[in-house]
Amino acid sequence: MTDKKPPRPVGSTPVRSNQARPSFTDQEALAFHSQGKPGKLEVVPTKPMATQRDLSLAYSPGVAVPVRAIAENPAVAYDYTAKGNMVAVISNGTAILGLGDLGALASKPVMEGKSVLFKRFADVDSIDLEVDTKDPDAFINAVRYLGPSFGGINLEDIKAPECFIIEQRLKELMDIPVFHDDQHGTAIIAAAGLFNCLKLTGRDITSTRLVVNGAGAAGIACVELVKAMGFAPDNVLLCDTKGVVYKGRTDGMNQWKSAHAAETDRRTLAEALDGADVFFGLSVKGALTTEMLRSMAPNPVVFAMANPDPEITPDEAHAVRDDVIIATGRSDYPNQVNNVLGFPYIFRGALDVHATAINMEMKVAAAQALAELAQEEVPDEVASAYQGARPRFGRDYIIPAPFDPRLMTRVPVAVAKAAMETGVARKPIADLAAYRAALSARRDPVAGTLAGIFDRVRRSPKRVVFAEGEEEAVIRAAASFVNQGLGTAILVGREDRVEAAAAFAGVELREGMVIQNARISPRTNAYAQYLYDRLQRQGYLMRDCVRLASIDRNHFAACMVAMGDADAMVTGLTRNYSIALEDVRRVVSDKPGHCVLGLSIAIARGRTVLVADTAVHDMPTSEELAAIAIEAASVAKRLGYEPRVAMLAYSTFGHPEGERAERVRDAVRILDRRRVDFEYDGEMGADVALNREAMALYPFCRLSGPANVLIMPAFHSASIATKMLQELGGATVIGPILVGLDKSVQIVPLAAKDTDLVNMAVLAAANIGG
Repeated sequence: MTDKKPPRPVGSTPVRSNQARPSFTDQEALAFHSQGKPGKLEVVPTKPMATQRDLSLAYSPGVAVPVRAIAENPAVAYDYTAKGNMVAVISNGTAILGLGDLGALASKPVMEGKSVLFKRFADVDSIDLEVDTKDPDAFINAVRYLGPSFGGINLEDIKAPECFIIEQRLKELMDIPVFHDDQHGTAIIAAAGLFNCLKLTGRDITSTRLVVNGAGAAGIACVELVKAMGFAPDNVLLCDTKGVVYKGRTDGMNQWKSAHAAETDRRTLAEALDGADVFFGLSVKGALTTEMLRSMAPNPVVFAMANPDPEITPDEAHAVRDDVIIATGRSDYPNQVNNVLGFPYIFRGALDVHATAINMEMKVAAAQALAELAQEEVPDEVASAYQGARPRFGRDYIIPAPFDPRLMTRVPVAVAKAAMETGVARKPIADLAAYRAALSARRDPVAGTLAGIFDRVRRSPKRVVFAEGEEEAVIRAAASFVNQGLGTAILVGREDRVEAAAAFAGVELREGMVIQNARISPRTNAYAQYLYDRLQRQGYLMRDCVRLASIDRNHFAACMVAMGDADAMVTGLTRNYSIALEDVRRVVSDKPGHCVLGLSIAIARGRTVLVADTAVHDMPTSEELAAIAIEAASVAKRLGYEPRVAMLAYSTFGHPEGERAERVRDAVRILDRRRVDFEYDGEMGADVALNREAMALYPFCRLSGPANVLIMPAFHSASIATKMLQELGGATVIGPILVGLDKSVQIVPLAAKDTDLVNMAVLAAANIGG
C-alpha cells in the first residue's frame, strides 16, 4: 500500500488538516447507526404472509403440526424451525473491544455488528443478547437454558479470567457449540498464518521456539492451539505484564496461566525472545522493541496483534531487519489477522452438521484450511483489489484476503469434516462435493466485490470531484471518502457555503478535502475555452461557455476530469439523472466503440444480478440491445463475475408473439453473428431467467444456470423493475453505474444517501464504468 498522497489539483483551496485522524468521525459513526431504522438488524419473515391461509399455516392452527412433530422427535427442530441456522451473540460488556468494562447495554452495538458479519460472510442468522451481570454463575445460568432456541452460542467481549469459566461451564451444560471468539478466533487465524510462515522459513514445528506476550483470553487460546498443532510445550513461553510464566511463579498467577508455566530460567520478555523464532503479541503498543527483534533468530516471525496499535509496526520491524515476516491486526498492512476469516465459516460448518461442540480438531482444521487457501492462486475477486497484480503466497501474503470468495467453500467443509470425524456431528454430510456447491450458492458475491474495489482504490488513491460540494450529504460522503484512505475529495462550491454546511453537519474539513470555487478558479478560463472548442458548432457562443464553466457545477467538475485536474467525478444529488447526464456529455465524449448505458446492481436474499439499461436508452433497437448486452457483460467480468446474460421480454422463446419481442430475438441473432465470448440467450421472461426450475422447462436454453445479467427491453421497464424491487422486495440496488464514457463519471439518484455517494465515488475512482 502506497503512502503517496494524490497531488493537489491546480488552483485548489486547501482546508484545515488533522494529522492523527481516525477513518471516520464520531458524527459519521453515530449517523450510520441511527439513520433509517436504528441499529443494524431487523427480522424478516422467510415465508409468505400475504393471505389468511398463510397466517393460518404460520401460526394457529397450522403451527401445531410441527409442534407435535418436535415433541415426538426433538431432532426435527432443525428441519421445521430456524434453530439450525441461528447463532446467539452474547456478552456482558466487561471487555468491549479495546474500551474495557462499559456494561452490557454499551456492548449492544458491537454485538449487533457481530451478528451482521455472521450474515454477510456466511449466511448465518444471528441475534445479539446482552446479559446484565458480571457474576459468572449468574451469566451461566442465564445462558444455559437457551439451547432450544439456537444452533450455537458465540460469546464475545467477556473479560478474563471469567471468560474461561463461563465458556467451559456452558460447554459442559449445553449440547450446542459454545465458542468464545475473542479467544479462539484470533488463535485460529494466527495459527493459519503461522503454518505458512513455518513453510516459508523451512522450520520444523517440533523445534520452533514461540513466545506469546499477553496471557489473557486470546493469548491462552493461542498457546493451547499451537500446542495442539504440534509445538513442543517446552518451546512455548507465555509472558504477561510480570514477565515469563514459569513453574514456581506465584505472583499474578491463575489456573489457566499455571497450565502453561514453563520450566525455564528466563524471566523477562527480552530474555524469552533472545533466539526465539516466533513472537505472538496480544498485549499493547510498543511491547516488542527493536532491540528485542534484533535478538530473535534468523527469519523471525512476528504477529503483532494488539489493536488498534500493534506491538511493533511493519515499518519499524523492516527498518531493523529485512528478513522479518510480520502480521498485524490492521487492514492497512499486509497479513491482517482478521477474525472475520474464522468465526462465520466455523459456525457455518458446525451448524450444517448439527454439531454438539466446536472442538480442538475443528479449530485446527479451520486453521489448516485457511493456510492452504493462502498458498493457492487467487481468483479475480482478490486480484482486482491489487490492481490486477495478483498476490502470491509469500512473506506479504500468508493469510487469505477477507473477501476471497473461496473461504465460504473451504473452511466450513473442513470444519464439518472434522466434526464428523470426531463424533460431534449429529447430521453427517454424505456428499461433501454437493455440500461445497451448496455453500457456493449461498455466498453474497457483491459484498466481496465492493470490498475488493474499495481495497483497490486504497492502494491507488484517486482525486474525485464531488460536483455538489455545498450539500451536507456530499460533504459527509467526501469526508468518509478521505477518512477511508480512498484519495482526495474535491468539493465544488463557494468556500463560505461549504464551510457553513460542514459545520452544521458536524463534519471537520480536513487534509485531503479540497474546495474548488468555479467563479475564482484560475482554471475556469481554460475550461471555458475547452467547452467552446467542443460546442461552438452546436450553437454555443464563447460567453455561453464562460457562463457554463464559471457558474454550472456539473460543467466545471466535468471539465476538471476531462482536462486531467481530477481522476473521476460524482454528481446527481440535486438534479435529475437525465439532466446531469446531458451536462456531462457536453463535456466528456463517449468512449470510441462503446455504448453509453446505465447498469444497476441488484442484491436480494444473497443473489446478485446486473440490470441494464437503467438510465440511457428509452426504447433500444435490436442493434442497441446487442451492444448493451456486450457492454454489460464486460462490466460483469470487471466486477469478477462470469456473465450469464438473459435478454428479457414479456414473452419466452416465441410465446406470446409480438413486435417488441421480435426486437429482442433480433438482438440475440446479432450476438450470434458477433460470436461473443459469454453466455447469453433470449427472449425470455424474468421468471425463466432467474428460476432454475422454470428454465428447466426449456432444455434448449443456452444458459448454464440462472442469469446474473438481465438486459431489459426498454429503459422504462428497467427503471420500474429495479425501483419496485428496491421498495417492495427489500433489495439493495447500487447504481445506475454509468458505463461507456471516455472519462470516469458517475451519477447518483436524486436525494441519494451519503453511503450511496461514497459507493459511487469509489466505483468512479476504480473506473468500473470504463
